[in-house]
Amino acid sequence: MIQRNPQKFVPYEPKTTRFDGTAKELNTSAPNSTESRGPGGYGSAFWFAYTANLFIMVGCAILFRYADLVTIMGGTEFNLGWIVGIGTIGSLFARLALGSGIDRNGPRLVWMGSALLFSASCFAHLTLDSCHGPWIYVLRICLVSGIAGIFGASMAMVSGRAQASRMAELLGMLGTAGFLGMVIGTQLGDLLLGTDTIERWQIDRMFVVAGSLGLASLLFIWAATHGNKPARRMRRPPLLAVLRRYHPGSVLLVGMVTGATLGMPATFLRTYAAELEISRIALFFSVYAPVAFLTRVLTRRLPERFGTTPMILLGLAGLAASQFLFLGVRSEWGLILPGIGYGVSHAILFPSVLAAGSSHFPKRYRGLAMMAMLATYDIGVLVGAPSTGLILHYAAKAGVPSYPSMFCLMALLLAGTTVFYAAARRRAFVKEPLGLLRRHSVSPLKRKANDRLEETVHM
Repeated sequence: MIQRNPQKFVPYEPKTTRFDGTAKELNTSAPNSTESRGPGGYGSAFWFAYTANLFIMVGCAILFRYADLVTIMGGTEFNLGWIVGIGTIGSLFARLALGSGIDRNGPRLVWMGSALLFSASCFAHLTLDSCHGPWIYVLRICLVSGIAGIFGASMAMVSGRAQASRMAELLGMLGTAGFLGMVIGTQLGDLLLGTDTIERWQIDRMFVVAGSLGLASLLFIWAATHGNKPARRMRRPPLLAVLRRYHPGSVLLVGMVTGATLGMPATFLRTYAAELEISRIALFFSVYAPVAFLTRVLTRRLPERFGTTPMILLGLAGLAASQFLFLGVRSEWGLILPGIGYGVSHAILFPSVLAAGSSHFPKRYRGLAMMAMLATYDIGVLVGAPSTGLILHYAAKAGVPSYPSMFCLMALLLAGTTVFYAAARRRAFVKEPLGLLRRHSVSPLKRKANDRLEETVHM
């Protein structure tokens, strides 16, 4: 039997249309009284979440040297591409289940469980002795799934504390923890493995440090979610029905291309540097992260002012230009320019894509929305990493410069995506006002029937 609470149940959630055509949900729910809030959403819970993500990102940045594990066990770029790509399959399917779990149970359980999974998978890498068996793929799936749950839960918690118009800002500021962690982690990774000859004990030490950082983050996750009320039990529509109703359209393609492009340096920069006889890659990330941090802070209010579409187009164009900057690298210092390009583009693009996609979903599906958008990143890695490995493999066999070919093809993909998304948003901007008008002009009874899927039904 449906029980309606006039204080908490809102059968119809009005929406407005932003400059970029995305739906903006009006905040009709009362904030959680136990949640510590600061000005603009920057309360103690935000900074605990920030610190927890910083610990995790330092561990992830250390694992940018994952290619050294594959190399020391006799693997090549071809093997590395498939390990990274197939490893995201489990994460891709896990994200939707994790997103539903966040909406049902709150972010606390998923967040802490994912941190434990991340640490356990790091420690389990110590048992590997081959890159050709199934065990390395299983561990990679567990590793990436843990990372997915950590960042998805933290983003869902933070975005749930803000109005839709400021979602990109808070997500962007939370993401600056990733940039700081990238600086610290890559420096630490080079300290642990930055020798001419890398031995297995050094790689084992890398995974021990990364796993220990995951365990250390648990204290801050507990503090960030302490006192939050658990989610109420409720009956929800089927997962696929929700995704089909609220999917954000063309921004899904942008998320996939973003994942393929932003994931490339973490996987293939090490091997590209080795081909150029550059032993250290920390300089790239040491430039990338501070530039991204500064850009993120300076541009944090632009999505609220201009909408997400101009920011997405600017970020895609910047990433396309950054691919050509890799062609001029001849020494370690040559990594500075592509680091700047990637830093600026990442800072602008990533939070805008997340906000543009998740704003199509009602707030009660925020966990699923975040996981769905992050899943597009996984799909990009899933397709992009093996494809990049194949390009490098067959370009070398054909006698064509492998890495320059790969960078040019990636720039072409980004340019085509920019044009496609601009055209798609232009069409949507023309069509959506009429659709919004029709929605508000129907009778209350018909609106109730059309929005039945959106109703919160308590057991």
